[in-house]
Amino acid sequence: MTVAPHTGQIVESGSDAPAAHTAEPTRQFIWHGEEDTSAFAQRLAAQPLLANAFVTLHGDLGAGKTTLVRHLLRALGVQGRIKSPTYAVVEPHDAPGLSIWHFDFYRFDDPREWEDAGFRDIFANPGLKVAEWPEKAAALTPLADLAIHIEATDDTERKVTLHAHTATGRSLLQAL
Repeated sequence: MTVAPHTGQIVESGSDAPAAHTAEPTRQFIWHGEEDTSAFAQRLAAQPLLANAFVTLHGDLGAGKTTLVRHLLRALGVQGRIKSPTYAVVEPHDAPGLSIWHFDFYRFDDPREWEDAGFRDIFANPGLKVAEWPEKAAALTPLADLAIHIEATDDTERKVTLHAHTATGRSLLQAL
C-alpha cells in the first residue's frame, strides 16, 4: 500500500465539505478545570454507543487529550496504571464487557507500520477506539464518529468543540 505524505489534517470538521453536504453537527463546551474534564468523560462513558465508536482527539501538546482519555478510561472501569501510548502507538485496555484501544499517532510516520502492527484488524473488530494525533494516520483510519477538539485558553481552561461525523457520532453528541 502506498500512501502519499500529508500535511495538516485530512479528517476535519465540515468547513471544507462540498456545498451539497449538510453541515456536521457540533457542540462547544468550556472546561474550567480538570473537574469539568472528568465530568465530561463520565457523561461520554455513560453512552452505550461509545462501546463501538471511533473517537479522535485534536489539540496542541498539553491541551489535555491524554488527560481526557485517562478520565474516560477510569469512567469506563479500567483498573490499574493507564499509560500514554506515545512510544508504543497503541495501548489496549479492558473494561467490564468492553475492549478499548488508545492510539497516539504523534510518532507515527510510516504507513507500513499500520499493516505491520495489525491496526486494520483492530479497527475491523468491535470495541472503542480513541486516537490522539489522528491527522498523522488520517489516510489510513476510518472516519471518526466523534472528533473532539481541545484548545487551551489558559493554564486551566479549555475550549472544547465536538464534531459528529457519523450517525453514531450524532447520537453521542445529542446525548451529551
